[in-house]
Amino acid sequence: MGSTLYNKVFDLHTVRDYGDGRAQLFIGLHLVHEATSPQAFAMLRERGLSVAMPERNVATADHVIPTDTITRPFLDQLGEDMLAQLETNTDDFGLRFFAPSGDQYGIVHVIGPEQGLTQPGMTIACGDSHTSTHGAFGAVALGIGTSQVRDVLATQTVTMNRLKVRRVQIDGELAPGVTAKDVILHVIHELGVVGGVGYAYEFAGAVIDNMSMDERMTVCNMAVEGGARCGYVNPDETTFAYLKGRPSAPTGEAWDRAVAWWRSIASDADASYDDVVVMDGGVIRPMVTWGINPGQSVPVDGVLPSVDGVSQDVADSYSEAYEYMGMKPGTQLGDYPIDVAFIGSCTNGRISDFQEVSEALQRSGARVSPGVRALAVPGSNAVREELVRLGIDKVLEDAGFEFRLAGCSMCLAMNTDKLVGRELAASSSNRNFKGRQGSPTGRTMIMSPLAVAAAAVNGSVCDPATVFGAAPVTTTASSAS
Repeated sequence: MGSTLYNKVFDLHTVRDYGDGRAQLFIGLHLVHEATSPQAFAMLRERGLSVAMPERNVATADHVIPTDTITRPFLDQLGEDMLAQLETNTDDFGLRFFAPSGDQYGIVHVIGPEQGLTQPGMTIACGDSHTSTHGAFGAVALGIGTSQVRDVLATQTVTMNRLKVRRVQIDGELAPGVTAKDVILHVIHELGVVGGVGYAYEFAGAVIDNMSMDERMTVCNMAVEGGARCGYVNPDETTFAYLKGRPSAPTGEAWDRAVAWWRSIASDADASYDDVVVMDGGVIRPMVTWGINPGQSVPVDGVLPSVDGVSQDVADSYSEAYEYMGMKPGTQLGDYPIDVAFIGSCTNGRISDFQEVSEALQRSGARVSPGVRALAVPGSNAVREELVRLGIDKVLEDAGFEFRLAGCSMCLAMNTDKLVGRELAASSSNRNFKGRQGSPTGRTMIMSPLAVAAAAVNGSVCDPATVFGAAPVTTTASSAS
C-alpha cells in the first residue's frame, strides 16, 4: 500500500516519535512576521537563547503596514512600534528580513512562493493560521501559536499530532465565471467549518489539476477555515513551471535533482486515505458568505436559509448571524447595499486576481457605484510593480478603485484600513467573524475578487455575469506571482 504526501513528509521530518501520536518535526522553513513574533523573541532573550538556524527563518512585515504610505514613522503608533521591534529582533538574531523600505516586501504568504522559498516536500511553519496557503506546492504547511514560534526559533522543530488525511476530490469542469474562491467556499459549505478538525486536506481531481498555482494557493489558504490543520496539492508540472527561475529555487543540476525528488514526494496512486470526499465541480456556483463564519454561505443569487427545519445548534448559529448581520431568512444578499469593496489579502492578492477584475472592467466599461469605497491592495510589492507595468493600476483607478501599496490591509485590519461602524463589506479575504475588519460592529461578506468587483459596480451583491457578461475570464500567469 502506498503513502500520501502528508505521511511521507511527516515521516521524513520526524526528529523524535513520542509514541502517543505526537512527533517532534523538523521545520524546513519558518516564516516570521510582526504580529506573532515579539513575545517569542522576548522568551528567547529571557532564556539567553539564540536562533538555532537563522538561514531557515525569513521575516516580513505585513499585518500592520499601512497601504496609503509607508513613510516612517507610521501614523499608527502601534504599527510603528511593532515594525521597529521586528527590525530589532531580526537584526539581533540574524534573520533575513524583507523590509518595507526594500522592494521585496509583502504579505508573508505571497512573498514566500514568489521568492521560491516555498517548495514541495517541505515542512513550513508560521505564526499565522493561513500558512496552509503554502500547501499548494506540495508542502506540509502549518499555522502555529506564539509559544511554538519560540520553539521553532530555538530548535527549528515543533511538536504536533499526526493528522488523518482526507482526499477532497473535485471532478468535472467549472462553469464559466466560477473561480477558485468559489470552489473552496463550496467545499467549506458542504463539509462545515469544523469538518476538517484532525485532518489534512489533500485537494485533488480534474478541477484542482487544471488550476494555476495562484488558484491552488487560494484553495489551500482557506483549508483552515474548514477546520483542517493544513491543505495541500500534489506537485506537478504546473508547480515546477511556477518555481523555475525564482530567486530561491534550485538551478542547474540541483534543479533536475529537486524536480525528481518533488515528483517522488507526491501521494502514491495506491495511497490509503482516512476519508475520501468526491464533489462535482460542474455544480459549483459563485459563492458569497452571509453570516459570521465561512460556512454560512449561499450561491451569489441564492436565498438566505431558514432557521426552521435545522438542528437547534444550527438554528441558534443562524439566528446569531442574522442578528449581527442585520439580515433576514428568505431574502437575497442583493437586497443589502454594500459600503466597502476590498480586493486583496493572502487569499486573493496576487496578479491573476487583479487581472481577472481588470479584464472584466475593461470588457464592460463598468465603474464603482457612487457611495462605495473600493480598495485594491496588492499582496506584495512585486505584485504591485507588475500590475503597474501591465497598466492594471490605471484600469482599476479609472473604474473607481483606490490602488494601494502592498499589505494585509482590510483583512485583519491591524492597520489603518478598517470598516467604520456598521459598514457592510464585500471582501476577497478569508474570514467574516464579528469585528474581523476593524470595527466591532462591521460586517463582512466573503467572495471572489470578481464578485467583489461586481458588487462594487452594482452597489450590492450580484452574479458577476450580470455586470460583466457571461464570457469566461482568462487569467495570465506572471513572473511576480
